[in-house]
Amino acid sequence: MDFFTILSQLEEVDPEVYGRLDSRRAVFKHLGGLGQKLTAAALPLAVGAVFNKAYAQTPVGASVADVLNFALKLEYLEMYFYQQRTSVAATAYNQLSATNRAALDLIATDEANHVRFLRSTIAALGATAIPDPTALTFDFSAGKGSATGPLADYRTNPATYLALAQSFEDLGVRAYKGAAPLVATNRAVLTAALSIHAVEARHSSHLRAMRRAYGTNATPAQGIPVAPYSAAPKSWVSGTDGGGPIPAGGAGISTLPIYSGGNNNNAPSNITFPAEDNVTQGGISLSTSTSPNFSGFPASAFSEAFDEGLDVGTVSTIARLFVITNSTLFS
Repeated sequence: MDFFTILSQLEEVDPEVYGRLDSRRAVFKHLGGLGQKLTAAALPLAVGAVFNKAYAQTPVGASVADVLNFALKLEYLEMYFYQQRTSVAATAYNQLSATNRAALDLIATDEANHVRFLRSTIAALGATAIPDPTALTFDFSAGKGSATGPLADYRTNPATYLALAQSFEDLGVRAYKGAAPLVATNRAVLTAALSIHAVEARHSSHLRAMRRAYGTNATPAQGIPVAPYSAAPKSWVSGTDGGGPIPAGGAGISTLPIYSGGNNNNAPSNITFPAEDNVTQGGISLSTSTSPNFSGFPASAFSEAFDEGLDVGTVSTIARLFVITNSTLFS
């Protein structure tokens, strides 16, 4: 067991890993003592106990194939969402500019490629990929199969369609971030997962830019940034993200129990999608008073500087909003 290689990989993926534990020195001191007391056969169990402390929110013992199959479920959700964009009922897509339609076409291709890649990777590991759930498993209106949920106008309203697309991409980004430690021992798989994570992040950013540019009444993903930033809304997550993607008119996805956190007074009571407004990293609460080098930084900068992952349970809760009632896909 090359513990130091694993630790190095974890540190690359999660720079705050030592903050989750005690400290880098304490970890090595603790393990040094264990090495004198335990046999080589027992040492992996002790190491596992150390990292269970750091990642207690993740399913203990989850195999690499399990993690990849969970990622595959999310990719199925995204793939089928984009596949139906050109259906007869999908007039929202038809109302977008040729440039935006081309961007959505490219994103759709990416998501389909992610599905194929994950299925082939799982097979290469000697495991079985979950079966294709088919498009009938999903209800993107959030109506659990009625197709008349609170987002029923996503087919006809471009603002709702783009807000929903942004939500799925945000979910994918944070799910991959949260799962990275579970595949950290397999460098090839970790590299592949992070490659998908990066693409999902680019999708999310591009969709925010599309929403910002769509129409004069479209509500931006964030509020107006604090100086010295541009007055234009950002193409990345900032704080509570204005309560989440809000279509023109202020209705729709913001009424679902998805986006919330911090001091967002408009957040639903049953929070399932915590915002990325965390300003504590590595055990240090970042602010203009933390360091003189931060003088003049806008308050939003401290939450924007870090990408926060989501655990499997939270991701499943969110994803279940968009599958039919009798589906066990995210159970």
